[in-house]
Amino acid sequence: MFEDLFNVVKKRFNDGEEEYKPPMFKCPRCQGTSPLSRYEELHRVCPLCGYHGRLSAAERIQITVDKDSFCELDKDMVSGDPLSFPEYPEKQQELREVTGLNDAVITGTAAIKGSKTVIGVMDSRYMMGSMGSVVGEKITRAFEYATENHLPVIMFTASGGARMQEGIVSLMQMAKTSGAVKLHSDAGGLYIAVMTDPTTGGVTASFASLGDIIIAEPKVLIGFAGRRVIESTIRQRLPEDFQLAEFMHEHGFVDMITDRKKMRSTLSHLLKLHGYAAEDKEV
Repeated sequence: MFEDLFNVVKKRFNDGEEEYKPPMFKCPRCQGTSPLSRYEELHRVCPLCGYHGRLSAAERIQITVDKDSFCELDKDMVSGDPLSFPEYPEKQQELREVTGLNDAVITGTAAIKGSKTVIGVMDSRYMMGSMGSVVGEKITRAFEYATENHLPVIMFTASGGARMQEGIVSLMQMAKTSGAVKLHSDAGGLYIAVMTDPTTGGVTASFASLGDIIIAEPKVLIGFAGRRVIESTIRQRLPEDFQLAEFMHEHGFVDMITDRKKMRSTLSHLLKLHGYAAEDKEV
């Protein structure tokens, strides 16, 4: 009886089409409540404490680059199943249908206030942004394209690390992406890494930490192994803010912390400061 009642109410709220969204947003950090519309209006930033929620790759691109300037690279690339991992192909297909993505990163060219750049954005909805063969290949190709065309690179990272379903193939992407970053740097290119929540594991241990300038959003999680793993290994209690962006900034791992509302302007300023203003440079 209760199940039938629940289904009736759910259908009424959903109108048979979309999942019901509550009118209020409860912040997971401060536990305060505010109108969901206000939270969405601020691009998923809590109006009470400044908590930065996660964005999809498409949403990130929309609020960062100039309108209609984004041109995607390697759009149709999809992962294989090198280890014949149980249910991996089925999981991939399900995620493609749910997210509209072919894998956990989108790369392409775009302009930010007129300055052309190569941009990559990881999406945590797709297997927690884990780095498999396609993610590593797309990021590598993005850096190679930027090197060939004398463009800067901006990478928004959000990842749980290497993708275990691809085993050693996923770990090889750490070396491959790092090598592409090095070649881009040797050619004099600018690389700005923007760490969003969370940036961990093999992504942190490779291209995410190699930016000429490393930016982080407030309070995001940045690290390699998890807190519990480290504490059990060293048998010590870690600080409460350990692996948060502010802790990393204080210890020199992150160069600056930038609010989401200021990110576009900050990136534009950095690009122009390094000579990538559209009016001054042919791109």
